[in-house]
This record gives sequence, structure tokens and C-alpha cells, in this order.
Amino acid sequence: MSTSHKQIPANAHEWITFDDPDEARTWRFDVTFLASPWTCIFGQGCQGVLTGPAAEMVQGCCSYGAHFTGAEDAAVVEKAARSLTPDIWQFHKKGQKGVVKTLPDGDLGTRLVDGACIFLNRPGFPGGPGCALHVAAERQGISHVALKPEVCWQLPLRREDETVDDGTVISTIMQWDRKHWGGGGEEFHWWCTEAPEAFVGHEPVYISMKNELEAMAGTKVYRLLAEYLDSRSEPSARWTFLPHPTLRRAQGKATRN
Repeated sequence: MSTSHKQIPANAHEWITFDDPDEARTWRFDVTFLASPWTCIFGQGCQGVLTGPAAEMVQGCCSYGAHFTGAEDAAVVEKAARSLTPDIWQFHKKGQKGVVKTLPDGDLGTRLVDGACIFLNRPGFPGGPGCALHVAAERQGISHVALKPEVCWQLPLRREDETVDDGTVISTIMQWDRKHWGGGGEEFHWWCTEAPEAFVGHEPVYISMKNELEAMAGTKVYRLLAEYLDSRSEPSARWTFLPHPTLRRAQGKATRN
């Protein structure tokens, strides 16, 4: 891509769209984010989602707990919670009274303890800070997709489904932005897809988040996506990926300075 970045709208993303090979569904993927080097920096500079910088609290995006997508999602986590042990889970004792609550909007969510998710181990816990469900998955040698709430293992990916007049479903997989949190997202002091310090991964998102993408779109669709992105990554490719807006902004600031 030879176009100067100055000619590109500040928040421009590149997309790929293709039909599902097995059903009446069209897939739409955010190529710009999936090809970017974004990586989770939980505990490594992540400032969290509170109204001010709070890296020392090591809460990441766990401060408000997780909203479940439904009863099935909640049941998966309740089952996983029953398998946790005190050495993995700081709030194991409190968790025996239940880990799911009904939120004001009627949805289900994880209980909170001391201002954050009940599954979040805090600094000072012998097992280290972080999600107890994530730790359990690592110890079992399985993907955290199998144990965590859907919103937690998907972030910062987001899937939206829309049914059009002819019955076709358009499924879009994109980066999760502030706006997707509702009005509260604008109150976050920091959000990782806007932070250049989070774009330091050693491989693109479509590879580092392969398990998540397969769970969201299916193995066959993921394979089609990955083959296309792989071909774009080859030295002989006719054009390169559009850099992520966060990286373009960071580059622009560095150039001006």
C-alpha cells in the first residue's frame, strides 16, 4: 500500500468480507486490528479501566466484573468455579456462597469483592495477581476459553450479528472500543486498543488469538481468514497491511517531536 498515511482518515480500518462455506452467513473481519501486534499487557503496564491510572492495582478490565451472555455462559463459569482451589483463588471461601448475581438491568454477572471481580486475585496473594480462572486453565494445559466468561476471553475482540432482509446473517468480528462499553466507556482513563504500549506483540492478533477466533467463528472460517492474512504477510505480497490507527497516531507524534 503506497498511499501516504496523511491521506488516510485518522480512524480508518481495513476489512475483509466473505461468505460462510456452510451456512447463510457473511463474515466481516477487522483486518487492521487482526494484523496488528496488539497484545494483552495485564500486569505489565496495563492501567486498567478506572477513571484514573491504576497500574499498581493490577485489575486490568476486571474492575467491574463480567456480564454473562446468558444462563449457559454463567453455568460454564459456575462449574469452573467449583473446581478451583484456595491456592489458585484468593476468594475461594467467599465464592462458596455463589459467584453469579443478577445485575440491575436483569442480566447476570460475576459477583464483586472489594471493588472488583470475585475471580480476580489481588497483589499480595501468594499465587500472584490475575484471574483465578485463567490460572486454572494454564495449570490444566487448556485454553482459558473453556473456563472464563465469554466477554473475558473474547476481549478485546467483539462479535456482532445482524440479520438482513433476505435472512442472511452478517457476523462482524472487530476490536472492542470504548463505545462498546456504553456510556461508562468514555469514563475510562485508559483503554488498551488506544494505547501504543499494548501494540508490542511478537505476532499478529489473528495468530496470538487463534483459539478465541476459532471459538467465535469456527475452525473452517478461521482457516480461510488465516490463509488470506498469511498470504498478505509474505514478502512477495502486493501490498502491506494498513497500520493500526493507534500506531499511526504514535508515529505521527514521534515525527512531530
